[in-house]
Order: sequence, then C-alpha cells, then structure tokens
Amino acid sequence: MKLHPRRWLALVLLAAFVYLTASLTPYLLADLRLQRSLEEIKRSGERSPDALRSQVVERAKQLHVPVEASNVHVELSGGAPRITVRYQVRVDLPGYTVQLHFSPTAGT
Repeated sequence: MKLHPRRWLALVLLAAFVYLTASLTPYLLADLRLQRSLEEIKRSGERSPDALRSQVVERAKQLHVPVEASNVHVELSGGAPRITVRYQVRVDLPGYTVQLHFSPTAGT
C-alpha cells in the first residue's frame, strides 16, 4: 500500500510533535511539582529567608531541578513570605537546542 505524500507529511509532523512532547514534558512536570512544593514551603510557618531558601534548594534537588540558592528570591512582606525561583533548563534536541525558562512563585 502506497501512502499519499500528504499522509507522509502528516505522519512526519505527528512523529515530530510526539517526540517534542516526550522530550519537554519531564521538565514541565518537574516545574509544576516545584511550584506545588513552593506553596507547601510557604505555608510551613518558617519565616527566615535563609531557611526558606535552603528548603527550596533541597526540594529542587530532590526533583532534579537545577536550582541554586542564587536562583531563589525570598521577600517577607507583612510577615508572609513570597518565594520566587528563576532557572533555566537546556534541552538538546537533534539539530536544535532549546533553553526553557521557568519562574515558579508562591505568595502574594
């Protein structure tokens, strides 16, 4: 059975979409998990910026997210912490490299 050229193109595009989705999804899910962890850490009752920063870095390490203490910004406003994390992940794809930028935040 011979496939029409449009079907070949559709199959190639579908395969590329599936490959890209499979390549990027782990990083997106890890960021979502980190976002949820930030909310938990914020509610933990800890008020020391250094202690909060350490908790975030430790949790990121557990999630295999490349976060260092310098990527974690903690502000105390009215006693409630605001935690912001900014980091990048490099994803090497065949013939192309993607830099994913993430900025999960917890707090007002």
